[in-house]
Amino acid sequence: MSPIAITGIIAIDHVGIAVPDLPAAIAFYESHFGARVVHQEENVEQGVAEAMVALGSEPGAVIQLLAPLTPDSTIARFIERSGPGMQQLALRVADIRVAAQQARALGIRTLYEEPKRGTNGALINFFHPKDCGGVLLELIEVR
Repeated sequence: MSPIAITGIIAIDHVGIAVPDLPAAIAFYESHFGARVVHQEENVEQGVAEAMVALGSEPGAVIQLLAPLTPDSTIARFIERSGPGMQQLALRVADIRVAAQQARALGIRTLYEEPKRGTNGALINFFHPKDCGGVLLELIEVR
């Protein structure tokens, strides 16, 4: 029996924005919106340099700025094809494997068979945008 919905979605975790220059993007969000960097790293496996920036005084979703580390990375190809801009919407889930299994039962393809390492050691997977109204949805299980 297939599920009627994907369970265990906790909240919107972040919005991913592809940028060609990470320091310039950080400076823009800091100077124009009062953003503050709450985490920054390079994820060689994913081919990105990234920064999580928070806005406002209340805890909540953050903006993930993603810059390519190599010209053949997924983010570099995205920027080449679409230009800088929103690349994905991330949903925090309680159990990424359960959410992916439920999605597959509903006919939503995942990009990976098994979760991969994401920002700050989280587990990540993605739903195919063709199955989600043209939006790349990321699942993230914070560890």
